[in-house]
Amino acid sequence: MAIHWCGTGLSSGPGLRRLIAAGHDLTVWNLPVAAAQAAVGDLTDRIRTFDIDALADATAPGDVLVSMLPPHLHLMLAQLAVEKGAHFVCSSYIAPELRALDAAARDAGSTLLAEVGLDPGIDHLMAHWLMADYRASGRFDPANEYDFLSYCGGIPKYPNALRYKFSWSPLGVLKALNSPSRSIRNHVTLEVKHPWDAVSDYIAPLPQPERFEVYPNRDSLPYLPEYGFEPGWPVRNFARGTLRLNGWADAWSDIVDTLTTLEDEPGAETALQDLSDRLWAENAYAPDEPDRVVLCVGLRALRGGRAVYDKTYVLDAWGDARGSAMARLVSGTVSQGVEAVLAHQIPAGVHSAPSDPKLVRAWLGHTETLAQHMLVRDHLAG
Repeated sequence: MAIHWCGTGLSSGPGLRRLIAAGHDLTVWNLPVAAAQAAVGDLTDRIRTFDIDALADATAPGDVLVSMLPPHLHLMLAQLAVEKGAHFVCSSYIAPELRALDAAARDAGSTLLAEVGLDPGIDHLMAHWLMADYRASGRFDPANEYDFLSYCGGIPKYPNALRYKFSWSPLGVLKALNSPSRSIRNHVTLEVKHPWDAVSDYIAPLPQPERFEVYPNRDSLPYLPEYGFEPGWPVRNFARGTLRLNGWADAWSDIVDTLTTLEDEPGAETALQDLSDRLWAENAYAPDEPDRVVLCVGLRALRGGRAVYDKTYVLDAWGDARGSAMARLVSGTVSQGVEAVLAHQIPAGVHSAPSDPKLVRAWLGHTETLAQHMLVRDHLAG
């Protein structure tokens, strides 16, 4: 079973190098080849120019295709995996088009594994761990009231005036700020057109508690059943969202005003690109400047208004000699996914990060080696 790792961008390096160093039968596919040689040429000479036809010729049943390519190319590789009776792994969200391959993948014996990066990925593992821990705590009662939060952010370790820095083009971040979200707040579905309409404060229970600004993103509601919340449970708050440095909303107020003005305006795409270029020029990470990632996933169960279970899984990581925090956490989890597929630990079909307790423990154990701080905070224990 060979691994075909496609793409050696900024989030690929540490996990890719881990798999090569472990002696896996692995070929790297990239465009241009020179970028891949710079990234892993010291470890392997099995580097080829990315070409879908050449990749198809080289793929055999049981192989694993890893896509660290732009998201719009994932489906092409997933379809190839199904056609060849091979497998597919990526870190991105499961798009509807990928989900639609589930039946064909099961028929072909192909595992299509997505959402195995940082967010989504590690956040799923933490949510599964918390739910299993709660069910085993002796305090489980479906009638309890529930709060669930999951906030993740890539932020500069050394804050700047913008309270944010960019590792690549800001265009994706700007477009995401124009995306609506759904979550639950005070038992009611909260729908907002823009993230800045729902910014709130959050004190992360790090070894030294720290205040951040957070907002829900995308659609949190499909993750209720994914995380084991059953129909009829009284869920008070439920949100998956983005974490930013304190002061982010004020620092971005002019940008938000610009995005609001550009909505549905002629020439908006050009103006958005111009804004992206300016932000990139003024707020890109300098060479070897450390980034930081903070991830907090919390579950609280209340009975009669009093918390009977209240724990938060917390991660804090920053760039060091092993690479950026973002790259370590994204590609490190992808590499765990690849090895799980090779070991037949994930069945055929379309899947996200595993909920099996044995895999959750193993994957989180590996994640702990990638972060400077990672702990479970029991708020009831003081």
